[in-house]
Amino acid sequence: MAKADEQAENAADHDCLSGGTALVTGGAGFIGGHLVAALAQRGCHVRSFDLAEETDGRGPQVERVRGDVRDPTSVDAAMKGVTAVFHLAANAQLWARDKAGFDAVNHQGTVNVLRAASRAGVKRIVHTSTEAVLVDRKGRHIVPQGDVHLAEMPGPYCRSKYRAEAAARAAAGEGLPVVIVNPTVPLGPGDRNMTPPTRMLSDFLAGRTQGVFLDFAFNAVDARDAAQGHILAAEKGRVGTGYVLGGRNLHMAEFLKTLETVTGRRMPRRRIPGALALGVAAVSEFAADRITRRPPSASLTGVRLAMRDMRFDDGPARRELGYATRPLEETLKDAVAWLRARQED
Repeated sequence: MAKADEQAENAADHDCLSGGTALVTGGAGFIGGHLVAALAQRGCHVRSFDLAEETDGRGPQVERVRGDVRDPTSVDAAMKGVTAVFHLAANAQLWARDKAGFDAVNHQGTVNVLRAASRAGVKRIVHTSTEAVLVDRKGRHIVPQGDVHLAEMPGPYCRSKYRAEAAARAAAGEGLPVVIVNPTVPLGPGDRNMTPPTRMLSDFLAGRTQGVFLDFAFNAVDARDAAQGHILAAEKGRVGTGYVLGGRNLHMAEFLKTLETVTGRRMPRRRIPGALALGVAAVSEFAADRITRRPPSASLTGVRLAMRDMRFDDGPARRELGYATRPLEETLKDAVAWLRARQED
């Protein structure tokens, strides 16, 4: 396709949120919940599709549909009359008793959504991936394509999300209007599912880390900003392109200093070596898999990711989409306030 034709096609799809229904899979999730609210605030009719039942946030512009992306029939039904699809539904935990469940939800669920969207003839699909699939074990940035780097992924969650993004890219190559976004570590208020980053924050606030931490490089983003990034990707993103939705690059030591300033509470000071953290995670996950059947205190996938350089450049999203983010301090203040209010309920 010529560049002018491609620009015209993208321009024609800028109205994909007008006059139709926006389907949000995973609409009861962390970023998904903020996305549903942001779309409704813009006056869009939103269909929130999620396995979880949700009773709050109902209104004339938000239609709540309970369904499972693993069920093609329910996905097809949810796709009726839809103009744009935001596919966020996923198992975002880093450990689960059923390892095969990651692929069933994250990968096969994505395939089901892509096929249903193709049959429905939607104007735009925004597939939510993760920054975790963009770096190999040597710290090199990669693009998920087929099974080329599948062995580089540190655990079943990352493998399932890698295969999901590869499927989305393949669908875009076959003509489906798919844009991909890769949010980094999401923080902020409203994480009812207590995803790993929010649980980490909660553990630091509650003093459950025994005064130690693993120092590593990562990128943190406010979930509300990531939600706005999804809308911008639907309106302005180039088909087949992936956009990192990031915020601030930092090390955990800097993060803890900022959290200490925000809360006035003393944060851990002692760093632990990566090898020790990996050993602790291996023992913890073994016990979780074989004995307790409850989430480990540290997951192997999480520690392996932490041992990679997870800093990212979100410049393309800022330049091409007009993406913007708020200060980390504001995100942490709001997240801490939400966690404290949740504990009081």
